[in-house]
Amino acid sequence: MGQPALTAEETIAWAERTSEGWRSLLTAHPEALRVPCDVMGVSNVGELLQHIVAVELRYAQQLAGLPPADYASIAFDSAEAIYATHQRAIALLKEQLASGVDWDEKIEYVTRSMGPARSSRKSILFHALLHSVRHYAQLATLIRRHGIQPGPMDYIFMDMERV
Repeated sequence: MGQPALTAEETIAWAERTSEGWRSLLTAHPEALRVPCDVMGVSNVGELLQHIVAVELRYAQQLAGLPPADYASIAFDSAEAIYATHQRAIALLKEQLASGVDWDEKIEYVTRSMGPARSSRKSILFHALLHSVRHYAQLATLIRRHGIQPGPMDYIFMDMERV
C-alpha cells in the first residue's frame, strides 16, 4: 500500500463544498459583505472574497493558456456574483484536469503582487485550490465576531459519518 494522497479531484470537491457553504451563508447574510476587514489590505469582506475568487480564476485562466482577468472586472457586490467567478474558475480547472496536460511541466504565469514567475502546473493548480482555505479560515473568525456562524469547512467533513 502506498502513501495516502489527496487528489486534485478531491481538492476541487473540497473547494466547491467550502465555497458553496460560504455562498449560502452570504446569501442569507448579505450584510456580511460590508463587514470591515484588513486582511490583504482590503477594506471589507466582499473585497477579500473578490481576492479569493480572483486568484482561483486568474490561475485557472493561465493554466488554460488564457490571459488572466483584471481584478477590476471581478464583481464582489453579491454572493451570486462572487461565486459565479468561482464556478468559472472551477470549470476551467476541471477542463485542464481532463485535458491530459503534463502537471510537472513548468509554465510562466503572472502574479498580481510579484509579477512574472515560473512554476509547475501542479503547484499552480494546488495553489489556486488551497489559497482560499487560509482566507476562509480568517473570514470565519472575523464573521463569528460579528455574530454570524459559518458552517463546517474542515476536510474531515467531506466523508464524516456520525456514529
